[in-house]
Amino acid sequence: MWYIIFALLIALSIYGLWLLFKKAGKQGWEAIVPFYREYVMAQLTARPTWWVFLLLVPIVNIFIFYGLYLDFLKCFGKRRFWETAVAVLFPFIFLPLWGRDPQVKYLGQSHTEEFKKKYPYHKSVAREWADAIIFATVAASLIRGFLIEAYMIPTGSMERSLLIGDFLFVSKLNYGPRVPMTPLAFPFAHHTMPLTGGKAYSELIKLDYKRLPGFQEIKRNDVVVFNFPAGDTVILEYQDQTYADVVRSIGKEAVDRQFTVVTRPIDKRENYIKRCVGLPGDKIEMEGAKLIVNGKPGFVPPEMQMDYFVYTDESGLSQEKILELRLETRPTNQPNVFQMFMTEDEAAIVKGWSNVKAVEIGILPKGEATGDTYPHDPHYANWNFDNFGPITIPAKGWMVALDSLTVPMYVRAIRDYEGNKFEKRADGYYVNGQKATSYTFKQNYYWMMGDNRHNSLDSRAWGFVPEDHIVGKALFTWLSYDEQGSFLSKIRWNRIFKGIK
Repeated sequence: MWYIIFALLIALSIYGLWLLFKKAGKQGWEAIVPFYREYVMAQLTARPTWWVFLLLVPIVNIFIFYGLYLDFLKCFGKRRFWETAVAVLFPFIFLPLWGRDPQVKYLGQSHTEEFKKKYPYHKSVAREWADAIIFATVAASLIRGFLIEAYMIPTGSMERSLLIGDFLFVSKLNYGPRVPMTPLAFPFAHHTMPLTGGKAYSELIKLDYKRLPGFQEIKRNDVVVFNFPAGDTVILEYQDQTYADVVRSIGKEAVDRQFTVVTRPIDKRENYIKRCVGLPGDKIEMEGAKLIVNGKPGFVPPEMQMDYFVYTDESGLSQEKILELRLETRPTNQPNVFQMFMTEDEAAIVKGWSNVKAVEIGILPKGEATGDTYPHDPHYANWNFDNFGPITIPAKGWMVALDSLTVPMYVRAIRDYEGNKFEKRADGYYVNGQKATSYTFKQNYYWMMGDNRHNSLDSRAWGFVPEDHIVGKALFTWLSYDEQGSFLSKIRWNRIFKGIK
């Protein structure tokens, strides 16, 4: 239905341009042909005709098109703010109206000094400010949506590769910019309105997933920003926990009765940043906290953090030394035993402290059930973050047989990420009402993990990341702020413009 309405609105807009082209002494059909239409507009407005070639440049072409379009309307005396606004927002209404209005006539080439002298128009101060604000908002939104976006590291899941307080630039161009799926949104807000709260977007218009061409495919071990797949359903009172986790804890009826539950479209889910350790078709497993990809040892980040237990004498830990190394420390239920997340080098330093008796890495034994590991099913109850798998990551076109072992692993992707109705009946499994013994995936999936292996909520907890959730590639740190520092030491100067590996 939406496609029919959209096609009708486009047809009305082109009809209006057809009428205006005829008023300007051109053939109506010239308003239909892309690129040639803009070439004619450049002639009618006295803009350089080579601008037409810039229509081939992504993002730039948006500014070029609207520049020519609005200059073209100035040729008919349409220069007031409201006229510019409705020409952009409601061209399907006002272009046909102006085209059929006998009072609207072609006045000449709008980008010439002769035209400006003959038809002077002076903007008010308010109009100047409004134009500047609108241009800046549109330009910044396009840059943020299609080119590059700033992102801040809020948690320690990527320590020490990325630190809390790091400000990154994330490229949308590397993997290809994703066309906004929920285009009606408040500028610069993600999913919640600043100050007032509430939704910062409208689902009145929802577009299917499309991605423009990029410079590269996602490579194994890239640091990637993506929309949190498990964030499709959110409990507003407990947004630090996934809806599925809370449901498993207290039950769906209790959750729906006690809390405010909302759903979010793909591009309005929380942004997460992790390392892509598994590509479509890869087999992923963990053995003794060591990553294995396709039967071979996986990538080990040079500053990967692990979970250590530090045993001290009665004096405990020196807070001064902990602050110096910026270590995250948690008490345990044993006296003088502390849980610390740190790199191998940092563990060696801590081991050398005079009051430290022992430092032991906290690796979960194989078969020890923790209940927090994907796919949260009795068949895999003995899996934990340090020992699980192998898991095959779905690839576009890959067919998986449906049985009691594979369904728990892939049902969420089949049902929620690919939009199918999935049922288990007495005689087998049904997809969209049809009995199925296998399923062929429609898109690629990825496996994301944090470099802070024992302090990261990642694919080990909630599974695969679909291709349509990918936002961009993390490039470099442009600023790093340490809230525990003082004065100038709050800035981590050695991390400014540091590339991300």
